[in-house]
Amino acid sequence: MVVLITGGAGYIGSHICVELIQNGHQTVIYDNFSNSRPEVLQRMRALTGIAPSLVRGDVRDQSTLADVLRTFQCDAVVHCAGMKSVFESIRFPDMYYDNNVIGTQTLIQAMQQVGVLKLIFSSSATIYGEPISLPLKEEHPRSPLHPYGRTKLLAEELLESVNTSSKSMKVAILRYFNPVGSHESGLIGEDPQCEPNNLMPYIAQVAVGRRPYLTVFGKDYDTPDGTGVRDYVHVMDIASGHLKALERLQGFDFIKVNLGTGRGVSVLELVDAFARASGRDIPVVVAPRRDGDISSCYASCERADAILQWRPTRNLHDMCRDSWNWQSKNPRGYESSVY
Repeated sequence: MVVLITGGAGYIGSHICVELIQNGHQTVIYDNFSNSRPEVLQRMRALTGIAPSLVRGDVRDQSTLADVLRTFQCDAVVHCAGMKSVFESIRFPDMYYDNNVIGTQTLIQAMQQVGVLKLIFSSSATIYGEPISLPLKEEHPRSPLHPYGRTKLLAEELLESVNTSSKSMKVAILRYFNPVGSHESGLIGEDPQCEPNNLMPYIAQVAVGRRPYLTVFGKDYDTPDGTGVRDYVHVMDIASGHLKALERLQGFDFIKVNLGTGRGVSVLELVDAFARASGRDIPVVVAPRRDGDISSCYASCERADAILQWRPTRNLHDMCRDSWNWQSKNPRGYESSVY
């Protein structure tokens, strides 16, 4: 297939792009580089031997999207062009609704205009909010605690309504839990443009000497060591989930599944695992809880297994090893690209 990947130069999008190319698909990256770097294209070519096609553009530009879909004769779209910082969304909710909700609506309109009717949507476990029961199943009530989660939920509802009204539009909604790690080569990985919003890249930057210590927000949760518990899943397993979804959309009109491991890992457990994988000390400073943080969150993976025949294949050590491999080879991220 020819697959358009919005946000394809970003952390998750670039790994999906590599997975699709290595499995025989042609990819077209559509990105405005608001949270990514053009250098990643050179790294992808070094990995795959193929330079993905690239169009610079904004996901809210229907005319350009339609032109790209038509010009490259795309068969499907993977939509990763979403803003993703919980705490930034609290400060700038209008920006998040504009990009994540209006951007998704504009993309759908461009796809319908051209007749491209297969879409895989990058959603988030944050749509569930405070868990009522664990592990989180897809039927769990959805009550997000912040604007970022609400924009993902609204985009999901929009896609579900479009699918219901027009069965010709095939949709797969993939709810990520906590993507971490990098491609095992260390050529591509997570490269935050400013202070990391997620735990793993922050730990990695402490380990490589870019930051003096890790701040742990809250050590009084009802968890085994008092720190928050999350479901961390390797980014290459996330990428393989998209490949599976692309294949399964041939036989399904609508798919909605979690992508996680089904195992909760605490903050301190992740710190210890990373210290072992990197051989570096990770200094920790404990601070009060942050608003909007929850105690524990991890996935039920039964539906992904049943529908996609997808199971994660990489463990916590693999996640930490690959993250450290990327960070140690690229201490300043893509800024020091040599490819």
